[in-house]
Amino acid sequence: MTTRATTRAIRRHALPSLLASLFCAALAQGASAQTIYVSNEKDNSLSVIDAKTNTVTDTIKVGKRPRGITLSKDGTQLFICASDDHAVQVLDLASKKLLHNLPSGEDPEQFALSPDGTNLFIANEDSNVVTVVDVPNRKVAFQVDVGVEPEGMDASPNGKWAVSTSETTSMVHWIDLEKRAVVDNTLVGARPRYAQFNKDSSLLWVSSEIGGTVSVIDVSTRKVQKTIDFKIKGVAKDKIQPVGVKLTDDGRYAFVALGPANHVAVVDAKTYEVKDYLLVGRRVWQMALTADQKTLYTTNGVSGDVSVIDVNSLTVTKSVKVGRFPWGVAVKG
Repeated sequence: MTTRATTRAIRRHALPSLLASLFCAALAQGASAQTIYVSNEKDNSLSVIDAKTNTVTDTIKVGKRPRGITLSKDGTQLFICASDDHAVQVLDLASKKLLHNLPSGEDPEQFALSPDGTNLFIANEDSNVVTVVDVPNRKVAFQVDVGVEPEGMDASPNGKWAVSTSETTSMVHWIDLEKRAVVDNTLVGARPRYAQFNKDSSLLWVSSEIGGTVSVIDVSTRKVQKTIDFKIKGVAKDKIQPVGVKLTDDGRYAFVALGPANHVAVVDAKTYEVKDYLLVGRRVWQMALTADQKTLYTTNGVSGDVSVIDVNSLTVTKSVKVGRFPWGVAVKG
């Protein structure tokens, strides 16, 4: 017969295995819970992708010409730039119902959420302003005049800055959030389309579509410290048009979507050396990383699909067909 001491010993040995099994199950559940949302500019819809199977599980009708999308800080809502409705729509993800519109200003295209989730910084391309919306109170907090055709937006993780890129002026406009005013401007390449701060707010990466470059800007001086060029064998220089940029949290990589070049550039974020070019769908536009930074999703406008990239191996593992002209992408979970 088994003694009590033996039973206790068995339990002690079994406990680590049980905990390990529960931990692995939790990880698997977390991975399976990841959901990818893609805005389809021409279909006025969102495609919903299950990250575990990389298949479209639902299509949600939204406003006219949806472009930029981003999640609320608690992950329960999705903000959508419905550009032709001149509104930012708020979608409840549990019910998949549109709740209300936020006062976005004219023709919202891209936006950025403040680190605390209370303010939404919106680029209004037609009126040359940035509208700052108080999200909980659903009202405009303030507006700032910027350059001609603002598009790219980001807010620094340290809460000090919001930046806007103006396509025609070819500048980055630095909005001091304490002063609620533009306090500096940085000249970059022609037609800047996207901006992203790194995790510690020390650098800002800005893509220039017509210039064919990415500018890396020192935030403390607001000066360009490095300009990155791209060359792809067999692709004409004028087809290399950088748009979306995504930085990994560990500071290892910068991924740059190269538009009609149909490639994503992999840049060493420390040395600024281009390490590789990954072939994706036609006219790659925007990108999003999963929370664990292991997978990158790209929207490919002309081919109407999403490319799935394994970050560890730097390989494209799958293409997922979505709606017409996919534009924005956000990852939940």
